[in-house]
Amino acid sequence: MSERILIPLDGSKLGESALSYVDGLISRMAPGKKVTITLLHIITEVSHSLNLQGRGEVVSIPYTEEELAKMKDSATDYLKKVSDDLRNENLNVICKVSVSTNPADEIIRIEEEVNADLVAMSTHGRGGISRFALGSIADKVMRGGTVPVLMVRASKA
Repeated sequence: MSERILIPLDGSKLGESALSYVDGLISRMAPGKKVTITLLHIITEVSHSLNLQGRGEVVSIPYTEEELAKMKDSATDYLKKVSDDLRNENLNVICKVSVSTNPADEIIRIEEEVNADLVAMSTHGRGGISRFALGSIADKVMRGGTVPVLMVRASKA
């Protein structure tokens, strides 16, 4: 059983689909064993978009340090709430917030930083042209990382 699990979360209920699978997996396969879960939230919007009146142009303005600090605090609060919902007493939960414009690369970087044995993440299950056009963070993490990836298809129910 994996002892260090990284779970990237995007702040949505769909993104949290992997949590119940991991919790159940730990309960069945590692009862009484201490497992560390790192909950990761990546802030990807690092600038405002501003439409210039009458010119039809869009300008990107970077967030200030204060704005980024507020976003990080909000993300930390979200991760703490999620960690409180995990009921397994054998879990050591670490909450980590990161800022990056490339979430897949950041997940892979954090995977190495926390020395994860497993990455567990939700995927929307897009395929074909939709996945090609939009890209798939889960697919990029699976192909670019060095540890196994448990992908849980997010259900809309």
